[in-house]
Amino acid sequence: MSVAKRVVVGLSGGVDSAVAAHLLQRQGYDVRAVTLQLFSGQAAEDARQVADKLGISHQIVDARELFRRRVIDSFAETYRRGRTPNPCVVCNRAAKWETLLACADETGADYVATGHYAKLVRHPVTGRYCLERAGEKDQTYALHNLSQEQLARTLMPIGGYMKPDVRRIAADLGLSVADKPDSQDICFIPDGDYGQFLASLGIDSPPGNFVDQKGRVLGRHRGLIHYTLGQRKGLGMGFGRRVFVREIRPEANEIVLGEEASAAAEVWVEDVNWMALPGMTGPTRLTGKLRYAQREASCFAETTAGRLRCLFDQPQRAVTPGQSAVFYDGPFLACGGRIAASA
Repeated sequence: MSVAKRVVVGLSGGVDSAVAAHLLQRQGYDVRAVTLQLFSGQAAEDARQVADKLGISHQIVDARELFRRRVIDSFAETYRRGRTPNPCVVCNRAAKWETLLACADETGADYVATGHYAKLVRHPVTGRYCLERAGEKDQTYALHNLSQEQLARTLMPIGGYMKPDVRRIAADLGLSVADKPDSQDICFIPDGDYGQFLASLGIDSPPGNFVDQKGRVLGRHRGLIHYTLGQRKGLGMGFGRRVFVREIRPEANEIVLGEEASAAAEVWVEDVNWMALPGMTGPTRLTGKLRYAQREASCFAETTAGRLRCLFDQPQRAVTPGQSAVFYDGPFLACGGRIAASA
């Protein structure tokens, strides 16, 4: 390129964003690194070492207050309502991209970039910015809420790479993060104890009854915040047989158990973000997934009263209000939103 375009890379301290920064350098971009301090324990030192090794400027931006307001408060409120939140989806749009774009504006950068496994393209029919799946590490599910304005200024340079290739590039560069393990948990709850974390925020979740589908009391639960739909392990007591959480009833403070996980073919989705598609004029054949690790399933979707009504060909297990539902038009992410209800 005749004049180097400037890009702000979100350098997280992991291998993916480090290699993303290197690839952009190699493509001729003027790369500036920013590490967002979202919560305690962010790997700022690893990010600094990567920036030094690559010879790029590095800035740490304190976004903890924004993160608390937009992500943690939303997480806590969703659990308070007896639902299961997806904080990473909220964080990507409302914390990470919002802050990175603000940094880009301050430094005169044209783009922001991250180390996510997704391909940023224009849909061949609608012309809208959208994400295309990116192999076995595909992260489009967690990015479904990004706006057209955010996507228009985003680069995702590792979308076409496999994870072993990314690690190999980092090792060849002598980066200290080449073999750093992937993070597995929600960043602000590294030990995975959601109940303890929510209790530390002052959320009251008193014990109540486990009941069967006929309302008969089976035992006592520790509080609704400790459970999610479809859960089988960690119920806190033995029942002499395998049982699943089929329903959570906040009004009665009850958890319904059954020998089979609940399943539903009809799913209602709210707060829909349109990506490849600008909307729907009638029933549309798509594929959808209701959890990050779930396989996609065929469905018909249509908009009704401001929400998306999705009818799957086969019932889906443990449809969980509060979680994300994401839909694809072939390889392209069509839209996504938050599960409101199922039937």
